[in-house]
Amino acid sequence: MTPIHLLAICGSLRAASSNRALLEAAQELAPEGMVISLYNGLAGLPHFSPDLESAETLPDEVTQLRSSVAAADGLLIACPEYMHCLPGSFKNMLDWLVGCTDFPGKKIALFQAASRHEYVPEMLRDVLKTMAGEVVEEACLMLPARSNALDKRAISEDKLSAARIQDGLQTFADAIRTARS
Repeated sequence: MTPIHLLAICGSLRAASSNRALLEAAQELAPEGMVISLYNGLAGLPHFSPDLESAETLPDEVTQLRSSVAAADGLLIACPEYMHCLPGSFKNMLDWLVGCTDFPGKKIALFQAASRHEYVPEMLRDVLKTMAGEVVEEACLMLPARSNALDKRAISEDKLSAARIQDGLQTFADAIRTARS
């Protein structure tokens, strides 16, 4: 069976982000045959400018981002809410992906760790739909966080959380395999 490669993207720049911890836990809990790579270039992306969209002027960081997206079978996104919106650095990354010819039709699962009801999932769904991404709703999950400081170990060791993550990843893998055939 061909392995499934996911690119995990955290919308937060915080080193101790609960959403980053959720993606790191997903890496550990991934089913056999699934490899999850965490994208770490969000903070290094330049501000979006359509003037830099040509092959001659496209920044290296953007070329690397687009190559990573192209190589992935799907995207696993965990994005917090900031001031009832998407964090600016994450929205900047999405702006750079609008010109990525490999993005339309890309399978996407949204995971989120949140201590209260968040606005990001619906807003993010709208943006991804506009970009022609394909959110696999059955694979998406919201992990309740009692604080803003969840860590990978706490998530992985919580049996209910681990089971929900594994179920979401398996559902996502099944959707990707179905699309391949």
